[in-house]
Amino acid sequence: MNKINGYTEDEAKTLVEFVADGKKEGKTLSALFADYAQKSGRAKGSVRNYYYALLRSTGDDRVRKMLKGKDLKAEKIVPFSELETDKILREILTQKSRGISVRRAVLNLSGGDDKLMLRYQNKYRNIVTKQPERIERLMRECGLKSGSDEARKRIEDEINGLYDKLALSLKEENKRLTTLIKRLTDENSLLRLQIKNLND
Repeated sequence: MNKINGYTEDEAKTLVEFVADGKKEGKTLSALFADYAQKSGRAKGSVRNYYYALLRSTGDDRVRKMLKGKDLKAEKIVPFSELETDKILREILTQKSRGISVRRAVLNLSGGDDKLMLRYQNKYRNIVTKQPERIERLMRECGLKSGSDEARKRIEDEINGLYDKLALSLKEENKRLTTLIKRLTDENSLLRLQIKNLND
């Protein structure tokens, strides 16, 4: 069976029809992705990513044919400026320092806009991977502990936690053995007394 970017041709066509019909009814793309995800059993993010990849597959005759007359187009994405990028990163790092996950931070930052959330998340991951020094600089500017300090503290906390668990476990084992020794000592004393009484 011929596939288009991982979906069967029929499934790609079904998604296109579903989105086109939904848009005519005034539904948002975000709502349509969620509805299609529920209907198809796929993840919402996966449906969204596939939809945009499909719209960009203009070199495929099958895709051109199924999109014809549907008035569906991928909006041109304007890249973030360096200032915008720093602002986004500062906000994510600040929220992250308060114990908020990156996923939750980008959701807060995007105001629930799935496409924007994905862009923020991708930008953050890209910078973390390719420009870690930029992240360190922004953390310093925001007065936050550096990633290496956080990692070191997390490891120290984990080691301390393991040490505490081990110490508690040894303490409990010691208490159990002390109780067992006392019981055995008492039983031994009782046996000696019984043997002495038998011999008397």
